[in-house]
Amino acid sequence: MLGPDSDPSRRLLYLHGGSFLSGCPRGHRVITTELARVTGAAVLALDYRLMPEHPRRAMIDDCQAGYRWILEHGPDGPAPVRELFVAGDSAGGNLTLMLIAWARDAGLRSANGAIAISPGLDLTFSSPTLKANLKTDRMLGPSFTGFLKIPKTLRLLLMWAINRMKPANPLISPIFGDLSRLPPVLVQASEAEMLLGDAQRYVNKARAAGSHAELETWPELLHVWHLFAPILPEAQEALARIGRFVERCAGDH
Repeated sequence: MLGPDSDPSRRLLYLHGGSFLSGCPRGHRVITTELARVTGAAVLALDYRLMPEHPRRAMIDDCQAGYRWILEHGPDGPAPVRELFVAGDSAGGNLTLMLIAWARDAGLRSANGAIAISPGLDLTFSSPTLKANLKTDRMLGPSFTGFLKIPKTLRLLLMWAINRMKPANPLISPIFGDLSRLPPVLVQASEAEMLLGDAQRYVNKARAAGSHAELETWPELLHVWHLFAPILPEAQEALARIGRFVERCAGDH
């Protein structure tokens, strides 16, 4: 995705949401188009493999391969990156924050910054806002009502069976990983959504580990309200804030 003023050497890897089960780059074109405009970056929206057709490890491998690829390839072909950003919404926010920690541990060039929109970061489902915001989350609430009635032990076993990893493994629950020495992170969430607690806990833990992390919240909005940018002023404001975050982080390398 290229905007009118996109710089091919400023690149943004975008990871779409969809609960790891659905979604595609085309369905998130509103967000990626706006990100190309507000950041001036060339945006690569990764079409990673989904469950249950593929194991969770497959999408992780795809994201890691995408990160390696964008370091050396731009929209015009092979070329080193000058400024790199990673962003994603919901499940893609989970993958984004997994990816920047993996890149650090793999010794790869770190991103200049990362943006996580309404991320779900804890597959042990221990955030207090999962229940506190159940009724105010008009998007996730209806589908989670029955799930949260399942005893916790059974929920953990179910997550292990689905992902073939312990639910607290940082590869699928980034909040439990080492959050030190990360690039700057911006997390945006609605105060009405169930995943608010994941965002709050991640930012607090990253700050305690010495990383730069920012949390921006809006009241009474839907999960990933950015998808309504053409008609929703709060979505336009959130995307503009992402653009300013990118400008602040640019040139750190």
